[in-house]
Amino acid sequence: MTTKSLSSWSALSAHYEDIRDARLRDWFAGEQGNESRAERFTLEGGGLVADFSKNRITDETLRLLVALARETGVEARRDAMFAGEIVNPTEKRAALHTALRATSPAAPFHAQVSAERARMAAFADAVRSGSWTGYTGKRIRHIVNIGIGGSDLGPKMVVHALAHLAHPQISSYFVSNVDGADLARVLERIDPEETLAIVVSKTFTTLETMTNARSLRDWLVQQGCPENALAKHFVGVSANPAEVVKFGIAQENVFEMWDWVGGRYSLWSAVGLSIMLAVGPEHFDALLAGAHDMDQHFRSAPLERNLPVLMGLIGIWYRNFFDSQSYLVAPYSEALHFLPSYLQQLEMESNGKSARLDGAFVDYPTSAVTWGEPGTNGQHAFFQMLHQGPTIVPIDFIAVLTPEHPLASHHPKLLANCFAQSEALMLGRTVEEATQVAGPDKPELVPHLVFPGNRPSTTLLLDALTARSLGALIALYEHKVLVQAAVWNINPFDQWGVELGKILGKVVEADLTAPAFEASKHDSSTSALIARARRALGSR
Repeated sequence: MTTKSLSSWSALSAHYEDIRDARLRDWFAGEQGNESRAERFTLEGGGLVADFSKNRITDETLRLLVALARETGVEARRDAMFAGEIVNPTEKRAALHTALRATSPAAPFHAQVSAERARMAAFADAVRSGSWTGYTGKRIRHIVNIGIGGSDLGPKMVVHALAHLAHPQISSYFVSNVDGADLARVLERIDPEETLAIVVSKTFTTLETMTNARSLRDWLVQQGCPENALAKHFVGVSANPAEVVKFGIAQENVFEMWDWVGGRYSLWSAVGLSIMLAVGPEHFDALLAGAHDMDQHFRSAPLERNLPVLMGLIGIWYRNFFDSQSYLVAPYSEALHFLPSYLQQLEMESNGKSARLDGAFVDYPTSAVTWGEPGTNGQHAFFQMLHQGPTIVPIDFIAVLTPEHPLASHHPKLLANCFAQSEALMLGRTVEEATQVAGPDKPELVPHLVFPGNRPSTTLLLDALTARSLGALIALYEHKVLVQAAVWNINPFDQWGVELGKILGKVVEADLTAPAFEASKHDSSTSALIARARRALGSR
C-alpha cells in the first residue's frame, strides 16, 4: 500500500488546501490568549531547543502529521532499530549506531563496543601524551585521516566543530578526494617524522582511500622512513582486518568497525578515532553522551513533543505537500562549517530512494536536496534568492547562544543576524511598506523592495558548543532521517545508488590507461571524452 493512499495523507492534503495561502505574519499578529505561538511551538529535548513557530503549521497541522507518523509505523520502525532487528532488508543488516553510544550493559554488542572504545582511548592517550612517537622518536603532531564519505565527512565535521577543545600540539588533516591535489596540499604542511595516518575503509579496498593511503606511504618512505618503521605512522580502521594487515599495517594497529553500522552513521565508532585523538577520550565520551541523550528523548518523548519526529514530519509537510525541492541548513557558527556537507550525505544518501521496502516504486517525492553555508556568509551569497526568489526553501537556522572563542563582542552581532533573518523571511515586506521605503520620488523601486515573506524556518538553539550538545545535534538529524524513511516506506540504511558509478569508473580507468581501447564499449560522448583525456595523459 502506498503512503499516499492512507487516510492520514488524505487528511493532510485537504488541510493543505485549507491553509496553503495563510500567512505566518497574520498568525503571529492575531495571537490571543495566554500562550503565544512561540510558546506553543517551542520544544526542548536532549539538551537542545527547537522553535518551530515560524513554520507554516497550526496545531491541526501537527495533529495530522503525528497521525501520519502513527499510521506509517514510525514508532515501530524506531523500536525495531534500537532493538537490533534487521531494518536494512536489502543487505539483511541491523542499523545499530545507537548501540555505539548506549550506556546499558543490556544494549546490543555492549561488551564489544566498550572493549574497542577502551583500545581507542589507550591509543589516543599514548599519542596525545607523546609516549607514542614516530620512527625518529619525535612526538606525533600531525594526524592525517584518510577516508571518504562517512569515513571522512563526520569526523572532519566534528573535529572542526570542537577545535576549541583540541590538543594544542596536534593538528588534524582530512584527505578524501582521489584528486592528488587534496593529498599534495596536506603533504606540504606535515612533517613525516611527526605524522600519523589513520586509514579508514570498511572493506579496505575503496579506490579513493587506498590510492591516497598508498601515496602517503610512498611519500613517507621517500622522506626517509624505513619500511619496517611504517607501523609507527599508520593505523587502520576497517571491518576487513586481513586487508589492513596485507596493506602493511600491524595487526595491533587495526581498529574494528562493524557491518551493523553504516558509514554515514559511524563517527561514534573507531571511525571517530581522529576525533578522539584531537579532543581526547573524555570529550569523545561527552559526544557519545549527547547523542545518547537525544536517543532517549527520541525513544520516550510523546510524538507530539518529540524533536526528531517533528523535524522529520515538518520536512515531509514541505516536501510532499508544498513541493519544496530543497531545504537549507544555516548554522550561525563558523565551527559548524562542515555540518551542511555532513548532512548532505546523511539525508540524501539515506533517503534519496525511489524503491519502497516492498520493491514497488514510490509515487511521491522523497529526499529533498540538502544544502547550506554558515551564516553570516550565506547572507551575502544566496539569501537574496531566499527572500525574493519565487522558490520556497525551508530553512533550519542553528545558533549557539554562548561563543566558544574569546572574541565575545562579535557574538551579539552574529545572533542578531540569525534571528533577524528568520523574522524577515517570515514577515516579508508589503507593497504599502515598500512604498514608504521607496519614498514618493521613486515609485519605480517599489516592486523591487517588496518581499513576499511567509518563508518558513525552524531555529535550533544550543546553549554552548560542547561535545555533548554537538552529539545531541547530530543524533537529532540521524533520527529525523529515520522518521522520514518510515513515512516514505523506504530503506535509509543502504546506498545502492553509489555502486554503479564505481563499477563503470573501473572500466573507464582501464580504458584511460590501457595501450588501446575500444570506443564501441561506450556511448559516443564517453568515448570522445576518454580519447581526449588519453591524448592529454600521453596514453597510447
